[in-house]
Amino acid sequence: MLAMKSTAMITPGLARDLATLGRLGEDNSTESVLRGLTTALADGVPGCSGGSAEHWRDQRVLVSGSHSELIMLVEGERDIGEGPSTDARLTGGRVVVTDVLNDSRWPRYAPLAARWGVRSVLTVPIRLDPVLLVIGLYSVRPAAFSPQAAQALADMLTEQVGVAMANLWDFEEARTDAAQLQEALAGRSVIDQAKGIIMKTSGCSSEAAFEELRRISQHHQVKVADLARLLVDEHQKKSRR
Repeated sequence: MLAMKSTAMITPGLARDLATLGRLGEDNSTESVLRGLTTALADGVPGCSGGSAEHWRDQRVLVSGSHSELIMLVEGERDIGEGPSTDARLTGGRVVVTDVLNDSRWPRYAPLAARWGVRSVLTVPIRLDPVLLVIGLYSVRPAAFSPQAAQALADMLTEQVGVAMANLWDFEEARTDAAQLQEALAGRSVIDQAKGIIMKTSGCSSEAAFEELRRISQHHQVKVADLARLLVDEHQKKSRR
């Protein structure tokens, strides 16, 4: 069961925690950003007992939650095909549930939410092309989220989460570029070693050795770097014998 939180409005702590999401380190990932987001919501939004986040991209979804029960609630909602998160995702609009026990919009969702002690819900969709985030806030008491508060909170989430995700994508792109450069340098090194082996055994020039590597790679339909690695590995095995 979810625990009840304070009833004050948006706190400075929430703004601080959301701003912190944009500060990335070596271990940052989409999962860690979503976990940080849901924890910030659970700890900083007045009246909020827990938070969830769905990261939709290319019909694939990654779900995070401040509590494992909320992850199960979101996944259960997706299974039955109805509920506030589903409506927010399909319509692109915020959804406020004053009391799940008195809401007739989703008959199958109410018992599912009540099972985990949820009485009121606010879902906020945020479009960050090519990603759609659906953020959920849950409370153990009815009427925890007013439409007026929802607007201010949605604006804050859109700004801060947008910054965090943009920073993450830039970081991941830079990390990918660095990995590709490292791989390219490693491939060049092994190609140079393979050329040296061919030059030593056949007495040809560096250019001729590379042309021989390229000819064989095309004939066998393998990358030059992969062929060079096989040649170097075989040469090293013979040297050990």
